[in-house]
Amino acid sequence: MTLPGMAAKMGEMDINDASLVIVAHPTRGLVDEKFHVDVLNLRPHQPITLHSVFQSEENDFWEAYGHYISDSKGMVKADETESLGGSFTGKDPMGLIWSMKPVPGSRTGLRFRKRDVQTPYVVHISVFDGHISSGFNEKSALACTVMERWYMAPGVCRIDIRQDGVQGTLFLPPGPGPFPGILDLWGGGGGLVEYRSALLASHGYASLALEYLFQKNTSEKSAAIGEQYFEAAFNILKNHPKVASERVGLFGLSFGTSVALVMAGNSTTISVSILQTFPCSTVCSLFMITTCFKT
Repeated sequence: MTLPGMAAKMGEMDINDASLVIVAHPTRGLVDEKFHVDVLNLRPHQPITLHSVFQSEENDFWEAYGHYISDSKGMVKADETESLGGSFTGKDPMGLIWSMKPVPGSRTGLRFRKRDVQTPYVVHISVFDGHISSGFNEKSALACTVMERWYMAPGVCRIDIRQDGVQGTLFLPPGPGPFPGILDLWGGGGGLVEYRSALLASHGYASLALEYLFQKNTSEKSAAIGEQYFEAAFNILKNHPKVASERVGLFGLSFGTSVALVMAGNSTTISVSILQTFPCSTVCSLFMITTCFKT
């Protein structure tokens, strides 16, 4: 499957469909920003499929699609017209993003995650005649448009942190601040995961994506990680001149949730006024955490 191949199919569309128009707006926005997709100049009550696809940084393809029927004026508005089937149903143009799955025949074990937050997802949205569920690359599209979805809003500042033994990336919103701060702790997969912090900064939070389970030299580095490491990271964020020092929190996912809970309960540096958790089967025991970090 290739995106150029899909574009070639676009060039083969029937001349009778030349007046058909698909509009996605905004064409550039954040990944969680609502967008609109309108298809105009269809036949009245024409069945169509809206299909979205993008190529990941690992060169894997992800797709989503919805089945629609145009109204009496030959229009489909994805936020007003119900998707009757496909990878999502209902009146939800965002379904063309959140319901994406690897295309059939892809490698197993793929995850929808962005590594380079300084580049966008480039999403191709196409219109196909009829209700179809497979073989999009082999069919001729009636029309196509492209939009960009970003984790970093314009003006967000990305700063590499290598301080007091701490490794991570700090994202600051545009403006003078001070901003509320978030120490962002990802899960047991390890490495430095930046996209949530970038998006948080795009919404006005100074967020430090912390690396604490190292994918390189894991046994040597992770064995040295303990309570002092997380406290040092917390203080780096808290003491930054653009961060409101009295408004700093911990945000943990999976194994990071367990770390955040232990730090909130045991640390003398971190003072907790509000603690909120969500049901999850992956919150680890204190024994598991202390064993992992050998504290």
